[in-house]
Amino acid sequence: MEHPTQKRTPLRRGSAALMAVLAVTLVLGLSGAVLMATLSSHDERGASQDHGKALFVADSGISHAVQRLNAGDETDFGSAAAPVPFSDGGYWVDVTPNADGTYTVVSVGDVRGQRVALEAMVVPPSGGLFDYALFAGNAAEDPLYTLRLAGYGVQADEVNGSVYSGGNVQLDGDATVSGSIRAAGNIFGSGGDAAVPVQAVPDLQAPDYAATADFMVKSLFDAGVAAGTATRVADDAGGTAWQLPEDNPAHIFRLNPSDRGTETASTEKDDYFLEDPYEPVRIDPSQDGSDPYPISLSGVGGAPGPSGTQKVYYIDGNLWLHNKRSYSFEFAGGDASGIQVTFVVEGNVYFSDNLFYEDAVKDGVVFIAMKDPAVADSGNIYFGDPTFGTLRRMQAYMYAEDTFHDVNLDASGSTIVEVDGIMSAGNEVDIQRDYGTQHTKLRVDFDPRISEGTLSMPGLPPWTNTGGGGFSVVSWRRVALP
Repeated sequence: MEHPTQKRTPLRRGSAALMAVLAVTLVLGLSGAVLMATLSSHDERGASQDHGKALFVADSGISHAVQRLNAGDETDFGSAAAPVPFSDGGYWVDVTPNADGTYTVVSVGDVRGQRVALEAMVVPPSGGLFDYALFAGNAAEDPLYTLRLAGYGVQADEVNGSVYSGGNVQLDGDATVSGSIRAAGNIFGSGGDAAVPVQAVPDLQAPDYAATADFMVKSLFDAGVAAGTATRVADDAGGTAWQLPEDNPAHIFRLNPSDRGTETASTEKDDYFLEDPYEPVRIDPSQDGSDPYPISLSGVGGAPGPSGTQKVYYIDGNLWLHNKRSYSFEFAGGDASGIQVTFVVEGNVYFSDNLFYEDAVKDGVVFIAMKDPAVADSGNIYFGDPTFGTLRRMQAYMYAEDTFHDVNLDASGSTIVEVDGIMSAGNEVDIQRDYGTQHTKLRVDFDPRISEGTLSMPGLPPWTNTGGGGFSVVSWRRVALP
């Protein structure tokens, strides 16, 4: 006769097996759920970035519409089925003429299925940021602010383009402006145009650069340090500094070089110096761009890594163009389309050396200095070398959200500084070029390519692509997809 407990053994074994199966099933289910959640989070982050980039693409569609209106073409262009290609996506635009002579432009930007629609009111302009050689918005509304040009004889300041000030404009001595002079206040020393309404300054918060820029430079360095791919090494460019591999888009910056400790100690944030450790250091002793220190972007002209052109580089820190060995720099190695890059700096920008285009027709560089709410001295461009006077020529579009400081030179400084592009600020352009009886000549030659629509730059903020002497954008908003 079997013991009573022996009759229940198979049942207990069956129950244990069932529990094991249920446990395995539960673990697999939870693992699958975690995996799906991880993939979903990754997809959501990617979709969020594409959604932000679609804003830039849609803004480019508005710029394209302004260019076509200037050419007399008010028809729609592109479609959802056949968008106009741009950067990582494309756009299509509806243009509606209004009874008062204005146009309502609706542009839809698409990046990998993420779409953003912008509506802009376009009118014949009085001018916008990229229509002026010198632009000072006077955002602080200082009633005493005056944009001043000065000098006598061959040392007199010369602006070949138009000038706008949200305050006053004053021309002293023999200073000249070949374009229009417009001001919200008074114009002294010239029969300038009548007072005009205050011009809008770009909204640098709208693009959300910290989330939508193509390359987050600080993050790339942080990731490189964590992974061991960033190294702090000596280089011919000067001193020891943190550097990234050549196939990294941020390899064109050296972080906190030791031979410029005086400069880096004077700022509150990290300092990124625009110089390429993978190119030979050249001096360019004549300072005319005949032998500049080249900067080669990743993925361009056979260089390794992802393409670095038509991209926005966001720098949470300060940006310097200042080297103790070289006088001049040049973006080199572009393809048939040239090189177009936008540097957005949440901090200050310091220019002490020269910058040249390799192709003055196709190349373009934009520098934007943004305010950091946590740092009082931010959002400024400091232009010039007060000690050695080695800044003589700059080819670039430059915008400071706060103030553009054109700093004073000492007696041994340059006799002339030339800008091919624009000098602009949301607040003030502060020109200080007098040392005793000496005045360093400032010459600004306006570069109209952005205004005319012949140069398309990545990531420009709204209210900036105005189309020159024709139509301009006076209002801008996001709307529901049509």
